[in-house]
Amino acid sequence: MSGLIKTKEEIDLIRESCKIVSEVIEYIKEYIKEGITTKEIDNLIEEFILSKDAYPAFKGYRVKKKAFPSSSCISVNEEVVHGLPGKRKLKSGDIISIDVGVKKNGYYGDGAYTFAVGEISPKIAKLLKITEESLYKGIEKAIDGNDVNDISCAIQNYVEGSGYGVVRELVGHGIGKNLHEDPAIPNFYSPGSSQKLFEGMVIAIEPMVNYGTFKVYEKNDGWTIVTKDHEPSAHFEHTVLVRKQKPEILTKA
Repeated sequence: MSGLIKTKEEIDLIRESCKIVSEVIEYIKEYIKEGITTKEIDNLIEEFILSKDAYPAFKGYRVKKKAFPSSSCISVNEEVVHGLPGKRKLKSGDIISIDVGVKKNGYYGDGAYTFAVGEISPKIAKLLKITEESLYKGIEKAIDGNDVNDISCAIQNYVEGSGYGVVRELVGHGIGKNLHEDPAIPNFYSPGSSQKLFEGMVIAIEPMVNYGTFKVYEKNDGWTIVTKDHEPSAHFEHTVLVRKQKPEILTKA
C-alpha cells in the first residue's frame, strides 16, 4: 500500500495544486467565445498557472519519447482528449474540453471541463449533461471499502443507459508525487480493477463519453484522440480524496 495512501502533509500539498486547477477552469471560462484560438486559450492558462508559482504539469510530459508541447490539452468537438492547442478558432456550436494539470511543491492536481461555445444543439447539451452527471455518479463510489470497479460500473451504467459510448482506451488514475500513479480508474467494468479503495487515496476520475461509438483513434500528431465516427465527445474530470463516508473533491471550484 506504500504510496497509494497519502499522508496528511501530502494531501495538503495535493490540495494546493488542485485549488489552482479549479481556479484555472473558473478563470478561463470567460474566454471561451467564438473567434478565440485554442493556442490563445493555452497561453492564458499557462500565464495563470505560472502566476501562482506553479508549473503546467502537461508541458514537456513524455509518452513514447515525445514531449507534450503545450500547457493544457484542448479538444474540440470530435476530439476526445489530448488535443494540441493551435490556430483553430472556436465557433458557436462547438464544444471544447480543457484538461489542466498543475504541479506545485512536488505534487500534482488534475481536472477537466467541457464548455459550450455560444449556442449548442440540444443533442450536444444532453451529452455534456450526462457526462458530467456520470462523473459525480463515479465520485459517489470513491469511499473506503469499495473497489475501483464500483466507480467504473457507476459511470458505465449511467452513460450506456443513456445511449452513449464510454471510451475504453483511456482511463483515470491515481495522482500525487506523479501525474499518473496507480491505481488505474477505468470508466467501464474491468475484471482487473479489483483494487480496494482506502481512506487517504487520491485519484483522478475522468469519464470520456462519445455521442456515438466508444471507439477512438489517434491522429497523426501523435497525441490527439478522436472519435472513430467523428461524432462529438465530452470529458469531465476531478481529483478526489477517498474518505470513509463521503469523498472530497479537491478540484471543485
